[in-house]
Amino acid sequence: MEQPISVTRSNFNDWMVPVFAPANFIPVRGEGSRIWDQENKEYIDFAGGIAVNALGHAHPVAVNALTEQAKKLWHVGNGYTNEPVLRLAKQLTENTFADKVFFCNSGAEANEAALKLARKVGLDSGVAGKSGIVAFNNAFHGRTLFTVSAGGQPKYSQDFAPLPNGINHVAFNDLEAAKAVINEQTCAVIVEPIQGEGGVIPADIEFLKGLRALCDQFGALLIFDEVQTGVGRTGALYAYMNSGVIPDVLTTAKALGGGFPVGAMLTTDKFAPHFSVGTHGTTYGGNPLASAVAGAVFEFINTPEVLEGVKHRYQYFLDALNALNAEHQIFEEIRGQGLLIGCELKAEYAGKAKDITTWAGEEGLLALIAGPNVVRFTPSLIIPEQDIDEGIARLKRALAKLAK
Repeated sequence: MEQPISVTRSNFNDWMVPVFAPANFIPVRGEGSRIWDQENKEYIDFAGGIAVNALGHAHPVAVNALTEQAKKLWHVGNGYTNEPVLRLAKQLTENTFADKVFFCNSGAEANEAALKLARKVGLDSGVAGKSGIVAFNNAFHGRTLFTVSAGGQPKYSQDFAPLPNGINHVAFNDLEAAKAVINEQTCAVIVEPIQGEGGVIPADIEFLKGLRALCDQFGALLIFDEVQTGVGRTGALYAYMNSGVIPDVLTTAKALGGGFPVGAMLTTDKFAPHFSVGTHGTTYGGNPLASAVAGAVFEFINTPEVLEGVKHRYQYFLDALNALNAEHQIFEEIRGQGLLIGCELKAEYAGKAKDITTWAGEEGLLALIAGPNVVRFTPSLIIPEQDIDEGIARLKRALAKLAK
């Protein structure tokens, strides 16, 4: 057997389209909430693959599900269904508001499906011009042309004009602004219960309730983008459960597969029939491999022990971060829910979030940003307390560099 090709970080610059700027080290192995690079240096993982690795790395539940299914059936195409996808659909519908599920491979695809469904419902309503979509400033819904247009961050969309039209953006958490643009021509309102990429900003409960009422009033679909907040991330199975507001459509991905690519759009019997055979589709969506892994990960997370554990870890994290901040005075605000935590930098450190995560990497800690001024943590939902302690100690050393 031939030896694998030897690769280094510099090969990225030689061979890869430059849409990413990866760290200077290459992770090669992970276990729990720790990973090791090519030099065998160890890191604590507070990034979790951007809220994806819900059970950390190489968790037996996911590994066993993958290897068992890999011996049986990988892919059959959408001319057939399969057992793992039906079981996963049952898990999702039994444990949420939804009656029906469409499976795909990513959060962007789930949001694409949700927005297309809303446009189709609008068309079928018989109301002329019912195709308007209301979204929010600083939102992030994916990178397809439709979802990047719905996202409220022009830096991601402006280079790709002309963009799909009929999308209105207003201020997040501003119900009056939403009232001013939602009308009979609105087919959907799409909102994140917590804006993740936009800075880890939770939606006010009254704001979400107001959007629900407006959607009911004007016959629009309320879409919750729970790609980042879903599958236990906030300490509830889905974040809508913390709000008492039930959407018409929910999108989920990231943590759903624990690292295996999978996404889903959930909706009700009222709206699902607007998608009939041939109106939408996907080659890989709902394949047996992804479905088997997602089913095992979902079952493991959807227990009182894991979900209560997320709430406990949130408090543990918060106490440690507040103690750190009392010493270093770097964060203006620490916010979020469960294990989706954002630390906003004080004005004098504006724009330094990326520097902090780079220094954290040097100290052996993986962390994220959410815009230029927010350091974000989305670790495994079952990260051990000793790993939190060690990660915070490494963060402290990184912050000492900022203070200098």
